[in-house]
Amino acid sequence: MATYLITGGAGFIGTNLVKMLLSEGHAVRVVDNYAAGKKPERILAGAEYIEGDVRNYAGILAASRGVDGIFHLAAVPRVTYSVEHPAEAHDNNVNGTLNVLLCARDAGVKRVVFSSSSAVWGDQPSYPVPEAAVPRPLSPYGLQKLVGEHYCRLFADLYGLETVVLRYFNIYGSYMDPEGAYALVIGKFLKQKREGIPLTICGDGEYYRDYTHVSDAARSNVLAMLSPRVGRGEVIEIGCGAPHSTNQVAGLVGGPSNHIEPRPGDMRYAMADVAKAKQLLNWEPKIDLATGISLLKAEWGVE
Repeated sequence: MATYLITGGAGFIGTNLVKMLLSEGHAVRVVDNYAAGKKPERILAGAEYIEGDVRNYAGILAASRGVDGIFHLAAVPRVTYSVEHPAEAHDNNVNGTLNVLLCARDAGVKRVVFSSSSAVWGDQPSYPVPEAAVPRPLSPYGLQKLVGEHYCRLFADLYGLETVVLRYFNIYGSYMDPEGAYALVIGKFLKQKREGIPLTICGDGEYYRDYTHVSDAARSNVLAMLSPRVGRGEVIEIGCGAPHSTNQVAGLVGGPSNHIEPRPGDMRYAMADVAKAKQLLNWEPKIDLATGISLLKAEWGVE
């Protein structure tokens, strides 16, 4: 079995990935700065946890020694936050990614799998977006992830470091954080329903997203780390290929709702093209949105 480093491994997607890798018998090392809080349920027995910052070269280099691959998930991951705090988001999302790649190169790590975002596309005239289309991010976060994608390609081309980019489309599922101003919409809705208050929908609610279950996202990471067909900075979209509006998500959660002001930087539509994921990773989604929300409602104890 292999040894892997996961940056941001105590976060939402990272915890699910840690759990999957441990179940497969791998050794897992996590670096996390616990910026969102150190949640006990996200600290899993069997993994090694190191408190650290992805911008710290010495710390990440030490953590990278002796690992077979790095999953780079650590980020300041919210569109709205990046609009309000562009410099801080840039420092973490761009400088942090560059530092992880430098440390992977200098420690002799074979491959880095980078977590990117559909936010790189911005609003496009058609969906799914053709691969040759020009990204037009609407937020600093989207731009920062796009820079990270290009750094991955360059490190493969210039230094021979194997890299793979996974461009996520709105991940949801177990361990997501429903708290705070930047909470993911499905988690926020479930929390509101459990508390018996109306679901708050931003704008007109006609913002379409390609919601993807976190177990499918975690599985795509494992396949991207192992596939012999990738490693040259390929960008692979991870989604369901079936967008739903915020209004439709509210309908699946159930209960009364009200509308609030729209959020700056929000795209109107997003839809993944999973053809490359099927071709290069032998990956396709297994859990549709209705099933995923039903599973979460049972987990949360809401009807």
